[in-house]
Amino acid sequence: MKITNIEIYQLGEPAKAGSATWAGNSIILKLTTSNGLVGWGEAVPTLRVQPVIQSLHEVARVYKDKDPLNVEKNLHEWHKQDFYMPVSFNSTTAVSAFDIACWDIIGKHYGAPIHDLMGGIFRNRVRHYSNGWYDNCVTPEQFAEKAREFQKMGYTGLKFDVFGSYYDYIDEKGLKLAYERTKAVRDATEGKVELMIEHHGRFNPNSAIMIARALRDLDPLFMEEPVHPESLQGLKKYRKTVPEVRVALGERLLTIEDVAYVLKNNLCDFLQVDITNIGGVTEAHKACAIAEAFGVEMAFHNAFGPIQNAVTIQLDAAIPNFLIQESFYDVFPAWKRELVRNETKVENGHTVVPNKPGLGVEVDEKVLETHRAEGMEYFNPDEPVWVMKNTWKS
Repeated sequence: MKITNIEIYQLGEPAKAGSATWAGNSIILKLTTSNGLVGWGEAVPTLRVQPVIQSLHEVARVYKDKDPLNVEKNLHEWHKQDFYMPVSFNSTTAVSAFDIACWDIIGKHYGAPIHDLMGGIFRNRVRHYSNGWYDNCVTPEQFAEKAREFQKMGYTGLKFDVFGSYYDYIDEKGLKLAYERTKAVRDATEGKVELMIEHHGRFNPNSAIMIARALRDLDPLFMEEPVHPESLQGLKKYRKTVPEVRVALGERLLTIEDVAYVLKNNLCDFLQVDITNIGGVTEAHKACAIAEAFGVEMAFHNAFGPIQNAVTIQLDAAIPNFLIQESFYDVFPAWKRELVRNETKVENGHTVVPNKPGLGVEVDEKVLETHRAEGMEYFNPDEPVWVMKNTWKS
């Protein structure tokens, strides 16, 4: 069996002022084998659609005519060819898409879902927390109203960014507003929903420490990426200064060596590697095992599209050290759910793990055609792509 055909789809919808590009763009990979099997993968689009698509074309030169069953060998071949793979996001997300598609093919080849190939099923329902629910929220009252809405949908965890337009440094006014927004969510949900505070890796260590001290009495489940991701010394200072708050991170870790360093140095309590960043199913499963050895639970980053969501649920089902799963599913544009025929829907805050071979979902190729996009994605200089729409306000 060989990979004989490689197709790359840039998908999206018309850009609108204030839109977040992760909500309106997807990069989908389709692999077809010599015996007619099809595998689907996904790469990360965030403000890098064109470079990532070009990287997919580069990786294709290694995977074309290769046996998709040989996931380790194929990954190592790309590692050999790409001199900068361990430090290049474009490279790791591209090869992740190929690895995910290969695992989809492997599952179809053997007639088994990916979780069966990862050691069998550990849980048949995956518990989610919602992200993306708080678009257009600025005042504490707006956060509270939206939080009640998603609690009624059955979510028992909510993640949100309460820092408005603050970047690098935060002052007392910003701390007060962050506290009021967080408390409004806690009070609106009567303390029955776990709170996760998204920092988006945007603060210097001193500001992050100030935030931790301001919010710790509200007992968040974790603080996510509290300092700039490159500031490892700053993160060590944060951990030493405010050990009482729990830290989650990992979406910007590109290798299992990065994972090992973070865990060895006790820099997080929960690990959030992204299957579409770290090397696909092959490397993500290794990251789970490393985390398990350190007694750390997994909460995969999962913010982009339906193929990423499907493969993430497959690994959630198989690993013993699962915490909770991030989900944007209920705030996806409708076409993203339609792309997988809504086969990973969230009901009462959970998804039933699909048992179909491979990723467990079928792709509606009509959606691929009706949502083709070209060129660069929308760019708003007044609101970074990584924040929720209309929340870059203080």
